[in-house]
Amino acid sequence: MEPLKPLYSLYEWYISRNLRPENMPKHVAIIMDGNRRFTKIQGNIDTIEGHKRGVGTLERVLDWCVDLGIEIVTAYAFSTENFNRPPHEVEGLMRLFKKNFEEIANNQKIHKNKVRVKAVGKLELLPKDVREAIRIAEECTAAYDQRMVNIAIGYDGRTEIVDALKKIVKDVEAGKIDVDEIDENMVNKNLYTAGLKDPNLIIRTSGEERLSGFLLWQSSYSELYFCDSLWPELRKVDFLRALRSYQQRERRFGV
Repeated sequence: MEPLKPLYSLYEWYISRNLRPENMPKHVAIIMDGNRRFTKIQGNIDTIEGHKRGVGTLERVLDWCVDLGIEIVTAYAFSTENFNRPPHEVEGLMRLFKKNFEEIANNQKIHKNKVRVKAVGKLELLPKDVREAIRIAEECTAAYDQRMVNIAIGYDGRTEIVDALKKIVKDVEAGKIDVDEIDENMVNKNLYTAGLKDPNLIIRTSGEERLSGFLLWQSSYSELYFCDSLWPELRKVDFLRALRSYQQRERRFGV
């Protein structure tokens, strides 16, 4: 594959020069799919190694987003259904989450680029040490407002909507709001992603063409892009193609 690198670099340049900064998506959401399949293809490597390489891919994607002027990235890291995976894999993922959230506090790129980090999902389902690492990461970056990275962890889109409705019902029962005041804006304010702009573009890797419960409310008018590359193998060329596809579309709101 080494001889192809100059060609990929040339192709990256070609796509990049035709991207319009004024039409860049402000919010890109990513379903990081394919870590497990990557480990199976590689042969005798542990499943967690695939997830570790996936973390490296996310770091590269965030660097690309900074360079391209993309302000918000939301990454689907772990669904509530993923708790049903083998204990070895779940425990390894929790250790990986703890380690990476802890490292955010001293990550020079995060602080240099003023990136606010936030976890979204049913965080109460996570181990105590992971929740503490998330708290530290969020506190260390809370003052930043130039860019934002959201990690969806312990997340499910249907559960998010149900939880939002429960909050609203409690406010109605407490007499804080009237039923007739309930609208889309109020639902938005009670989601895990409260205050966040809806994603302009959602990218899913590994060739699967479904949302798998990701940002179901927020994705109503998002453009969708499905990429065949497994997440650990995602190249900048693949990412740029997604942006090019987005910019070539005529966005419509409605049917």
